[in-house]
Amino acid sequence: LFALPLLKGDSEIIITSLLESASYVDMTLNCLAKYGVKIENVDGAHRHYLVPGKQHFKAQDSKVEGDWSQAAFWTVGGALGAGITASGVDFASLQGDKAVVEIMQRMGADIAQNADSVTVNSGATQATVIDASDCPDIIPVLSVLAAVSEGTTKIINAGRLRIKECDRLAAMTSELNKMGAAITEEAEGLTITGKPEGLRGGVEADAWNDHRIAMSLAIAAQCCAEPIILTGAGSVSKSYPDFWEDYKSVGGKIEVLA
Repeated sequence: LFALPLLKGDSEIIITSLLESASYVDMTLNCLAKYGVKIENVDGAHRHYLVPGKQHFKAQDSKVEGDWSQAAFWTVGGALGAGITASGVDFASLQGDKAVVEIMQRMGADIAQNADSVTVNSGATQATVIDASDCPDIIPVLSVLAAVSEGTTKIINAGRLRIKECDRLAAMTSELNKMGAAITEEAEGLTITGKPEGLRGGVEADAWNDHRIAMSLAIAAQCCAEPIILTGAGSVSKSYPDFWEDYKSVGGKIEVLA
């Protein structure tokens, strides 16, 4: 999508299988349009794109959106703790992970939206069905919320999580169950029987060398009766190097073991 507009001739992109995480393509097309590049989604169904050639990018100043994928850790953290405000977010964003707000609202979370921030306060939450097809990156942390919500949550259309930095379905099942959760791993998702009383903790959990697993387990530690030891915590450096500093700034307690 970035390269073809610069060619001398016109191009077509034809998708021959189901396009997952389509919102990322929509974000790209929106960004390209801001910089003067036009690409047509011919069928409107993310299957066929017409890319005229001989185009040029036109420089301009832009503001980079806040990342809803990272904000999701704090929105869930707010629901499990004493309340957190995540600032710098855009509710008009095309990011698929913005769905975290709607999903948490369905679960009964106490959420207040402001112009460029979202505040989530602690409170009881209930089970729901979560379709992961267009928001796979927020599934690990939402599985934490589901693990301590009333009822049984079903996460569906989540097979793509098996080919991320690790098999995230297997990782969250393994590590949260160690901590006292009740999760059954399915081929394309998870079945999570919530424990509103919280998790027991008191175990050594592993981040599977995956930044989103590490951050999700850090949030899960909030609802554990006993502290956990987290190995592989440095994996957060891939996408959020300051995560542990921010974690401490909102009241998280960390002790680095030799």
